[in-house]
Amino acid sequence: MDPITNAHVLTDDVGFLLSRASGLFVRATNAALLSYGLRVRSYSVLLLACEAAEGVTQRDLAEVLGLDPSQVVLLVDELADSGLVERRPSDSDRRTKLVVATAAGHALRAEAVVEVGAAVSAQLADLTGTEQFLLRDLLGRLVRGNGGAFPA
Repeated sequence: MDPITNAHVLTDDVGFLLSRASGLFVRATNAALLSYGLRVRSYSVLLLACEAAEGVTQRDLAEVLGLDPSQVVLLVDELADSGLVERRPSDSDRRTKLVVATAAGHALRAEAVVEVGAAVSAQLADLTGTEQFLLRDLLGRLVRGNGGAFPA
């Protein structure tokens, strides 16, 4: 039996479709980030660090990204070694380190976001603007409704 012939059984499997779509987006985004020395996860950490002027804790990064804290430590180490972020002590709790984007991190983010936007637009090209909005809205609601840590 040819597995390709029977692939239609997966078209109703939401988990498969989400996983497959995610893989397509991750590959396209990683390709767009290659020249910056980033991948989707490290880029996500950089984006969050750039948005938090006072910095963001590694614990908060792990929660928002749905990663194990040890994975976040490695991602922050990579970004810090590249001079894109730095760890600073929190003013309110000296035991807590905040991840803060450097000037180089902000500059790289400004360039990379354009490339990533183009890669995502290419992946969404078959959808109308309304469908793209609806897709983002539905995915956001699914993530928030199932323990996702990011706001509406």
